Amino acid sequence: MQSCVHAFKQCTRSLTLPSAASITKWSLRRWGLPAQLRRYASVSAAELLFGQPLHETHPHLLKAGERITALEYAQRRSKLATKLPKNAIAILAASEIKYRSGAVFYDFHQDSNFFYLTGFNEPEAVAVIGKSLDGDDHTFHLFVREKDAKAERWDGVRSGTRAALDVFNADETGDINQISSLLTPIVKEASKIYTDLISEPKNKSFFSRFLSDQSPKTEGLASVLKSSNVLPLKNVINEVRNLKSDGEIANMRKAGQASGRAYTEAMRQSWREEKDLAAYLDYRFRMRGCDCSAYIPVVAGGQNASIIHYTQNDHLLKDGQMVLVDAGGEYGGYITDITRTWPISGTFTPPQKDLYNAVLTTERQCISLCRANANLSLDELHDIAESALEDQLKQLGFDLSANCVTIEPGLYIPNTEAYPAHFRGMGIRIEDSVCVQEEHPLVLTTEAVKEVDDIQALRN
Repeated sequence: MQSCVHAFKQCTRSLTLPSAASITKWSLRRWGLPAQLRRYASVSAAELLFGQPLHETHPHLLKAGERITALEYAQRRSKLATKLPKNAIAILAASEIKYRSGAVFYDFHQDSNFFYLTGFNEPEAVAVIGKSLDGDDHTFHLFVREKDAKAERWDGVRSGTRAALDVFNADETGDINQISSLLTPIVKEASKIYTDLISEPKNKSFFSRFLSDQSPKTEGLASVLKSSNVLPLKNVINEVRNLKSDGEIANMRKAGQASGRAYTEAMRQSWREEKDLAAYLDYRFRMRGCDCSAYIPVVAGGQNASIIHYTQNDHLLKDGQMVLVDAGGEYGGYITDITRTWPISGTFTPPQKDLYNAVLTTERQCISLCRANANLSLDELHDIAESALEDQLKQLGFDLSANCVTIEPGLYIPNTEAYPAHFRGMGIRIEDSVCVQEEHPLVLTTEAVKEVDDIQALRN
């Protein structure tokens, strides 16, 4: 188990997909609910349709054993349960579909904590993980949308309650439309309730909207969930997710490898517009096996690189300037975070090369310290980066009474007379995803070249 950082920044986004259907033994009806119990499947998963890809239905996308296994999902839930008091429960809700305009929706993106514990990638779902009275066992409830042929003709396949048992290994399930009658008894019998849903905006999830409903069907549940027995879940879940498993690191490495190679392929070519470079990277991430882009990219030519979160990506790229790109792919719910800066012409000018090497030297130093036996906090690494950049800038003749912004690490030089003329307007950032191991850092994004000679050699 290891901790991962993005250029000495802790990973917080860790999503997953189930790798295969997995059937386990009957579970005990612990809560006396009108919910379905897991039974042995009578047909092959390959003959069925689900609301997300599985190895049995999409072998061209998911090979057996790839991504995160059903066993690891179960281990995560068990680990969470061990941190709860006896007879306590944790409640999580799925994300909702978000709309751009009218009936036009954005790509669905599952709540990361819900996904981490369930592997279930559909909206309108609630998961409850309850620790037993004796503290030796736990129950996993997964309430989902039931199969509905008419709705599925319009909006796509739903997995349904049967799959919640047979594929996602819930001990008990039920139709999300019956959530009040299903959940109220569980909540009332729990010694403590851990959830972050009470403080959510009412439009964030189906469950938070449900709680804001003032109808009689929700009044009892809402009042119980607003009692003194409710505690925040986020700190408990962050502790569970802090260290990455071998399976998680493998997924992150695949995302980093695919994304890094896409970067190097992009550097080989000449680009005239930011939008074209952005579109090319998104395409290459997907063609190399990623599911999608991990976030809206920054493709910033010239002085646009001084805007940290520049995402317009609609200017021209001009020879003599550099382009800063912050982008990455997502694989199996795991992302990679890469930033590279390179000359649009393919060759650094002497001032560009000097400033670039100042940032690169600092990044190398910080990455070398991304190991457990260095015993450094993220704040201490940031201080080291800042000090290293100051030393580099002094060597280049900068007056450090005028501050530059430093992060990940980066240098952004304003186009003013306070700075040496040949550096003005430059923005350079170099960022890698790094896994903190005991004695050596594991750089997950090495395929994206960053040495000056390697970048310039790509156009030769």
